[in-house]
Amino acid sequence: MPTYDPDDVVDELRRRFAALGRRRIAAMVVALLALIFLWSTWFTVQPEETGIVQRFGAVDRTVGPGLHFKFPDGIERVRLVPTARVLKEEFGFGTTGTGGGGRTQYANDRKSFKDVSLMLTGDLNVIDVQWIVQYRIEDPARYVFQVRESRQTIRDIAEAVMRRVVGNRLGSDVLTVGRVAVSTEVKVEMQKILSEYETGVRLVTVELQDVTPPDTVKPAFNEVNEARQDRERTINQAQEQANQQIPKARGEATRTVTEAEGYAVERVNRANGEATRFRAILAQYQRAPEVTRRRLYLEAMGSILPDAKALYIVDSDQKALLPMLRLESGQLPAASGQESGQAANAKGGK
Repeated sequence: MPTYDPDDVVDELRRRFAALGRRRIAAMVVALLALIFLWSTWFTVQPEETGIVQRFGAVDRTVGPGLHFKFPDGIERVRLVPTARVLKEEFGFGTTGTGGGGRTQYANDRKSFKDVSLMLTGDLNVIDVQWIVQYRIEDPARYVFQVRESRQTIRDIAEAVMRRVVGNRLGSDVLTVGRVAVSTEVKVEMQKILSEYETGVRLVTVELQDVTPPDTVKPAFNEVNEARQDRERTINQAQEQANQQIPKARGEATRTVTEAEGYAVERVNRANGEATRFRAILAQYQRAPEVTRRRLYLEAMGSILPDAKALYIVDSDQKALLPMLRLESGQLPAASGQESGQAANAKGGK
């Protein structure tokens, strides 16, 4: 393998540059500088971005999506900020990408997130809170230059506010029914602080993803939850039973009262009718006592005798019982049949 002496290489380059000539070298340098100059005078802003043009370090203007021109580098510089996208910060967990079937893949190392997610509640219990913060950049110039490390500032504010809100509530409240209230309160407090810091950020949503007790106390917590669910189920069943029985009892009571009122009206009307009838009969009796007495007797007999199965009239002068014929029924009493048979036998004997 041949070896090269550095001095020989330098001498060879000098000979080649000398062969080109100074003018030609100068022309190549000028062309190269012109190319670099032209290349740095235009730039493209994507649809979801906003461009911030700085002239000698100071903000000169902001430009929207499209092709734009500027002074070359060293005079003007462009920063691209994603103002049309919804940015997201994750707390207590981390996503690594999207796997097959569109499922989100999470980081396997959960212990590294415990410093952020473990919080102390108002009743001195420890819970594991995972949440996300979504936001948009409203003012790109303020987002880039007003606050140093804007992304880390947002994370620090979110963690501080979440710890304060969770620390003012009971652990059971945060774990169950208070999740929406916690998210709303954190969003309002964060937006207030971000506006005071002039970060140029507008929050879209703050949402609790998963709120659980620490792994060491999960079995006991699950038992408590099961007991609470059993209590709620028993209360709901009792309430359902009450909702069925109370209207039923009220309906029966109303029906009984209505029947009693109807019976009372009927009895009063019947008593009034009987009293009116009695007064009418009394007036007739006072005018003709004997006739009225006999009429009443006959009317009573007329209502009693049709219900009697067998009637017998006993007379002191009559030696045998005298049956009463029920002509309307077409049947003869037993005694009447026997006497008819005896009469027939007597005729036959003659």
